[in-house]
Amino acid sequence: MNKQAFETPSAQQAVDSVILSRRSIRAFLPTPVAQDEIARILEVAARAPSGANMQPWKVYVLSGEARLRLSRRILAAYDAPKAPDAPARTASYTYYPRQWTAPFIERRRKIGLDLYQLLGLERGDTAGMAAQHGRNFQFFDAPVGLIFTIERVLEQGSWLDYGMFLQNIMLAARARGLDTCPQAAFIHYHDIIRDELGIPASEMVVCGMALGYADPDKIENRLSTEREPLAGFVKFMDK
Repeated sequence: MNKQAFETPSAQQAVDSVILSRRSIRAFLPTPVAQDEIARILEVAARAPSGANMQPWKVYVLSGEARLRLSRRILAAYDAPKAPDAPARTASYTYYPRQWTAPFIERRRKIGLDLYQLLGLERGDTAGMAAQHGRNFQFFDAPVGLIFTIERVLEQGSWLDYGMFLQNIMLAARARGLDTCPQAAFIHYHDIIRDELGIPASEMVVCGMALGYADPDKIENRLSTEREPLAGFVKFMDK
């Protein structure tokens, strides 16, 4: 491998451009993605580092009728009338904090408010918000849906490794002109997902991800999230 090839300004600019242009897309075109291209993205992404080279990731790639069938089953459960005293669906694991604190709660509220304002949903429009959340389970109309699982016996370190794998997928896709949206929403329907995809009990659902080409005409794809300035999370120490 030519080390100098990865030190040129053009290479650095290309990598930076891919990272900076990645966004979570919430409306996709129906344009299909070739299976060979998906396979190459996953092959590249699997170069992510993992402790002891354990490579804890497993991926179920859904398109066509397989994707539609899973979406229909989850949406049927999502839309089903719920008794007032019915317990909430349990997630495959706890993704968000059990107790929200600053600054995380403010960031969460802002992205929700920004998205709903773009969509013309006013505060208190619970039906509209529920419908938008339900779009998750259609993979936002992307032609490809990815479901990620991990073996239950693996510990926190493997979950950290998994995040690097997911990021690699999103960047490899972006470098090819494709877009993605990682989706934790699927973890609340892990039982349906396991049944539909034949996932063994030894695996648990980590998340889903939509993959395809962004629809440039959809207003929700104009959402651009803010990032904390460097001074807010970095401390340089040289003495």
